[in-house]
Amino acid sequence: MTSTPRRLRKAVLPVAGLGTRVLPGTKTTPKELLNVVDRPILSYIVEEAREAGIEHIVFVTGRSKGAIEDYFDHQIELEAQLLAKGKTEILAAMNAELATAGEMSFTRQMQPLGLGHAIWCARDIIGDEPFAVLLPDVIVDSRPGALKQLAGVYAQVGGNVIGVEAVPDADTHKYGIVDPVDRDGRNIRMQGMVEKPARGSAPSNLSISGRYILQPEIFDILETQERGAGGEIQLTDAMARLMKDQGFTAVEYEGVTHDCGDKIGLLRANVALALKRPDLGAAARAAITALL
Repeated sequence: MTSTPRRLRKAVLPVAGLGTRVLPGTKTTPKELLNVVDRPILSYIVEEAREAGIEHIVFVTGRSKGAIEDYFDHQIELEAQLLAKGKTEILAAMNAELATAGEMSFTRQMQPLGLGHAIWCARDIIGDEPFAVLLPDVIVDSRPGALKQLAGVYAQVGGNVIGVEAVPDADTHKYGIVDPVDRDGRNIRMQGMVEKPARGSAPSNLSISGRYILQPEIFDILETQERGAGGEIQLTDAMARLMKDQGFTAVEYEGVTHDCGDKIGLLRANVALALKRPDLGAAARAAITALL
């Protein structure tokens, strides 16, 4: 008899990265706070986590990232001015972003040693619980959200669940790629994964796309994980080791992924999401058309 998976309550958002792909815009502004239409990238990620039932978000931060913590706190003077001027809709939108009591924790990654190391920095806050990981520069435009889709699969099969999407075969060397065994609809049983395989050697065209649900045993593996691609401690390498003892399911979620850590990806996200807005879509389309 299969036991019921432990409830998913916590998520880790690794926000310590320097955002070098979108410099100079990230010289003084964390890349996670760059705007997509009228709110920061990170706002979309937190919204997705909350929709999936996440109750506690752990931000793994770095130097010069204090603005992220401030974003989810009150700005007393600004709120007072908005209230005095009767701008209640804007005030309500701002207040909806605020952290509730005890909802968010912040811990620092002291050295830029890779995604795997960033996740390991959250070990004491996560404890012995399953947890989600959301890459904070990847917006997935979907309803329901990508993490909620993964959480639904996790509730059925347990273990570890990874969000994937198909990419052109010519681009597989740019991503972490899963090695599938078989699939049932959008759910794919896995037997391995590789980080940025050499051209022509990828086991599939299914790329790992920045959404994970992992068991806490990954922390013990990360503690001894050797550096991999790029000289960094890779989460993909640690997951491959954990797969020897635990099941992994890849989910090809429904949705459109926007890599906002890339200049063109950020531009595409702004255009795509502006066009979908009921209040801005027509004006955005007219403005774009006028430039063509």
